[in-house]
Amino acid sequence: MTPDDLVAIEEIRQLKYRYVRFLDTKRWDDLAELLTPDVTVSFGGGAVERSGRDEVMAFFVESLGDTSTFTRHTVGQPEITLVDADTATGTWALADEVVMSEGGLTVRGAGYYDDRYVRTADGWRIAHTGYRRLYEEIEPRRDEVRLTASWWATDGRSSLG
Repeated sequence: MTPDDLVAIEEIRQLKYRYVRFLDTKRWDDLAELLTPDVTVSFGGGAVERSGRDEVMAFFVESLGDTSTFTRHTVGQPEITLVDADTATGTWALADEVVMSEGGLTVRGAGYYDDRYVRTADGWRIAHTGYRRLYEEIEPRRDEVRLTASWWATDGRSSLG
């Protein structure tokens, strides 16, 4: 492995970390720039499949765009393989949670992402991303559970003081 290979691997790691941060903070324009125009996604082991940046972004906005829906995606343990100078693959452990405060549900799960990356004139981009679940659980939110902070409603400030 060369120093250039190590730099490429780190650039891909940073790309994936930005992907989950932009997804969770609903920075749709920034997220779209991380994807190739012909990106494909396959979530939940193929339960959701989309292709093309516009279709993928429309799915994200439609399913996660409401500011009463909160997501947390944590990825780690990357196994990144450089196929050649301009393509790579990656496997990532995933833990995620979706809080649907108005829908009264919390969804939690874990799985593994399998990604493909390509190097463009603008840097590394995601050509494919998708995950298969190890497990997924849905829990009704109890009436006594209340949100004390929101990225959007309180600018992330806790009301607990």
